Amino acid sequence: MSLNTWWLFVMMTFVVSATPGPNMLLVMSTGARQGLRGAVTSMAGCMTSLMLMLSLSAAGLGALLQAFPAVFDALRLAGAAYLAYLGVQVWRSPVQESNPSDGAAQGSNLGATLSSWALYRQGALVAASNPKAILFAAAFFPQFLNPALPQLPQFGILLGTFAVVEVSWYFVYAASGKQLARYLQRASVMRAFNRLTGGVFVGFAALMAGAKS
Repeated sequence: MSLNTWWLFVMMTFVVSATPGPNMLLVMSTGARQGLRGAVTSMAGCMTSLMLMLSLSAAGLGALLQAFPAVFDALRLAGAAYLAYLGVQVWRSPVQESNPSDGAAQGSNLGATLSSWALYRQGALVAASNPKAILFAAAFFPQFLNPALPQLPQFGILLGTFAVVEVSWYFVYAASGKQLARYLQRASVMRAFNRLTGGVFVGFAALMAGAKS
C-alpha cells in the first residue's frame, strides 16, 4: 500500500477508536476505580479479544481479492455505505443529562477487590460481546489493501497500526477517568461530539466511495 493510503487508514482509525464505546467506557471506569495498573489489565483483555476478532474477520480475504478482483470494489462500496450509515447513526444518537458516577457504574461492574485475572477476563468479555467488530473489520480493512500485492504483510501493518491507535486512546480514557466521564456525559458536549464524529464518518465514506481501486 502507498504511504498516503496508510495515513488515510491512520486518520480513520483515529476517529473510529476515539468514539466512546463499551471498551472505552470500561477502561475509563477501571482507571477511575482502580488506577492505571488496573486499567492496563483491562486494556490487555480488550485487545486480546479485539485482535482475535479482527484477524478472524480478515482470514481468507487475500485469496478472495486475488481470485475475484471485482470483490475488492464491492467491499469498498459496501464499506463506504457502512461508514455513511454509522455516521448518520452517530449524528442522530440521543443524548441526555446523567450523573457521571451513574454512567461509570453502568460502564463497568468492577469492584475494589477484583484480581488482575478478573480485570483481564472482564475486558476480554466486554470486547468479545460486540460482534459488530467482525463486520466492521470485513468492511473497513479491505479498502486499504492493494489486491495486486501480497495481502498478509499489508494486513499485518494495518492490524499493528490499529492496535497502536486503539491502545493510545485506551490510555487517554484511562488517565482521564472520572473527569472525562463527567465531561462527556454533559448533553451539550456529547451532542456536539456526536455530530462532529458522525460528520467525519460521512466525509470518509464519501472519500472511499469516490476512490478507485
